Amino acid sequence: MNSIVVFCGSSEGNDPLILDRAYSLGKEMAERSIKLVYGAARIGVMGKLAQGALDHSGNVIGIIPDFLKLKEVFHTGLTKLIITDNMHERKLKMHEMSEGVIMLPGGYGTLEEFFEMITWAQLGLHHKPIGILNINGFYNSLMGMLKTMVDQGFVKQENYDMILIDHSINGLLDKMMHYRPQYVPKWINKDQL
Repeated sequence: MNSIVVFCGSSEGNDPLILDRAYSLGKEMAERSIKLVYGAARIGVMGKLAQGALDHSGNVIGIIPDFLKLKEVFHTGLTKLIITDNMHERKLKMHEMSEGVIMLPGGYGTLEEFFEMITWAQLGLHHKPIGILNINGFYNSLMGMLKTMVDQGFVKQENYDMILIDHSINGLLDKMMHYRPQYVPKWINKDQL
């Protein structure tokens, strides 16, 4: 795996461990020669993630829509900065430039980006590994809600199982490196995977 898009908050939140782990993820990706694709901000969890990679000679691609350049205070020290016309184009570009997806703590935007990628996987539009770095149990409640959706018949177990989750950086990256899609929609030719 040569590139991973990481979705995370442009805010810092109030748990310093989240910022520390974001920095450490960026560092580990750089040390493993995995290109970081992310939302281009120099603030919040995003900024710590990027700085962790940059401080360790990582390749960091930031993608941001023009209207968010000032609001999210884009990082000026990236390997490459890509400016898009809108949010949809941003997500499409992130998808095109990555071979895997990780979600760190964040807000509505982080969830929206993550769920679009998992929905695309459910529909068979891609077969990339999709992971959650569950720092301090941040996503325990979300995973509980998704399990309720399975129990109530709104999400198939195999679609729930597509989400790789770990509390450790190395554990998650190792799961992603060894990921093989188990569920493929019936209309997808498995020989093409």
